Amino acid sequence: MPTEDFRREVEKELTGKEEEPSELIYFKVYKSQVPVIEQAIDTAVLMLGTDKSRGYCLEMICADFLAGASLGDQNPETLLYSMSRFFKFLPGEHQQAFLENLREKAS
Repeated sequence: MPTEDFRREVEKELTGKEEEPSELIYFKVYKSQVPVIEQAIDTAVLMLGTDKSRGYCLEMICADFLAGASLGDQNPETLLYSMSRFFKFLPGEHQQAFLENLREKAS
């Protein structure tokens, strides 16, 4: 069994939670860019909840960007994926209000 698979199995046994496979991504940013990046991640933490990882917050920032960028795109799949991810963050009553709004507009 590969080391990473073994580590995930041990983690699953100890915590009862199955962890999604992960990957470290490295890229260079200039010192002048760091405050903007940190502010965006900190804002995402406030919006998504403090229990979310920085990687998850970065994913949501990217999803938000893709949702806006894909409005003129020929591929609606990106927009649908982003909207689906954001929908899950709405509290239950807001999810219901959103769905009711969609039903009204569809009729």
